[in-house]
Amino acid sequence: MAESKIDLARREFLKRLAALGLVVGAGSLMVLPRELWAMAPEAAPPPVVAKVIGANYARITGEAVQALGGMKKFVNPGEVVVIKPNMSFDRPPELGANVHPEVVRQVVELCLEAGAKRVKVFDHPAYDPRKSYKISGIEAAVKGIRDGRVSLDFVDERRFVQVKAEKAKILKTWHYYQDVLEADRFINLAVAKHHSAAGLTMCLKNMMGAIGGNRRALHVSLPQNIADMNLILRPDLHILDATRILVRNGPSGGRPEDVEVRNTVLAGADPVALDACGATLFGLKPGDIDHIIRAFEGGRGEMDLNKIKFV
Repeated sequence: MAESKIDLARREFLKRLAALGLVVGAGSLMVLPRELWAMAPEAAPPPVVAKVIGANYARITGEAVQALGGMKKFVNPGEVVVIKPNMSFDRPPELGANVHPEVVRQVVELCLEAGAKRVKVFDHPAYDPRKSYKISGIEAAVKGIRDGRVSLDFVDERRFVQVKAEKAKILKTWHYYQDVLEADRFINLAVAKHHSAAGLTMCLKNMMGAIGGNRRALHVSLPQNIADMNLILRPDLHILDATRILVRNGPSGGRPEDVEVRNTVLAGADPVALDACGATLFGLKPGDIDHIIRAFEGGRGEMDLNKIKFV
């Protein structure tokens, strides 16, 4: 399926951004020149959301991607793909703190089937990543694929590049992971859950796992900071895991009674639309979550449920 003008603009923007990062080197300050900002796609991706319900999490993940046109719409043969699941906490799958391992494995396998040259899976957890990767079940799921093109990586703190983003309202300079900037394709795997500071954490908030620096400092003016980082981080595909949602005591959870099984996966290219839909799973309106409003105002997607097309 041919790429849209928006897809092509986003790809070219990210390619130029990655090239600039390689020139300055990790740990240096990358200033986005005016002509590069001019290339950033002004229009948000189409507000199309695939929603699939079922008890087989691998199957409904595949069906959601297929409803959007299949993984070959997002990944071309020979490309390097970065997949960033939320796997921030040392909690087993049934506690809803991380993306379900079956969802992660299915997305990796779909990328391989689409012809990806390499698939990198990683997160930048606030706590010990070795425990989080293992206890979440994602480590076993990814390594169980047994394909040399796939790697489960730990973030290298030396590979963060400072990016100066003049269009940001607050987060004008911050540290972004170079592997994300260099990748041909970037896929965001978020889990739908309560968050004590942000209200909810879904697709937009999951970008915290692709940045470095003092992330605790970002909790001051958190909604705008989330919106600002999404100006730089522009995944080609977002998948929202709502197979079981953490409705209280997020983001880490820890009690089975805080989890509700919803057996739902949503997918799309518009993170604002996905988060707007995800908010309704918690009995909320999109406008109840400040960072959804800020991202919408910043042109990153559509929050009006009446303007979102479901497939």
